[in-house]
Amino acid sequence: MESGNHLTDSTVEQLQKKQPRVKNEMIDWLKAIIVAVVLVFIIRWLLFAPFIVEGASMEPNFKTDERVVVNKMIYDFRDPKPSEVVVFHVRKEQKDFIKRVIGVAGDTIRYQGDNLYVNGKKVEESYIQGAIQDAHAKGELYNNVDFPNGTITDSKVPEGYIFVMGDHRNNSRDSRAIGFVSIKDIVGRADVIFWPVDSAQWVKHK
Repeated sequence: MESGNHLTDSTVEQLQKKQPRVKNEMIDWLKAIIVAVVLVFIIRWLLFAPFIVEGASMEPNFKTDERVVVNKMIYDFRDPKPSEVVVFHVRKEQKDFIKRVIGVAGDTIRYQGDNLYVNGKKVEESYIQGAIQDAHAKGELYNNVDFPNGTITDSKVPEGYIFVMGDHRNNSRDSRAIGFVSIKDIVGRADVIFWPVDSAQWVKHK
């Protein structure tokens, strides 16, 4: 008589069939994990990147500590356009800035009071119009640093560069102080505010 602790032939056969199936499932899971890691790497480092807004230089459209998604590949296919919000690296300060493109290569910039002129034509900046009107209602100017100025005297944007300013014109360290920004130093375009959740929205570039 066989002991009750012994496996029957059918049980052994079932276990033998189950082992390859478990092994295959583990291999499938491993493959899925590897693919997921590769995709995260591609999305995180090659296509998109998170950026934390620091300071008030882009108010009222961006507030400090907001998180934005930066599109890192868009300028691989074309150059930045005026009014787009970009993140770029400032080598002298070893940090990234977020500002708005005001002028591109060949443009001549003049900014006096709250009047912006590009190539001699006045530009209506809809993205800060409300803030300008609020300042004027108080008898104040929204801008306190004209351009050209004592720091940057050349008003024409050179080839391969852009001119940027923060939306908060009287509280922004931008091209009026640091000069023109090389396209090579641009990280990408800010496309989405994703945090905090109640502020989540697509970035308006006009």
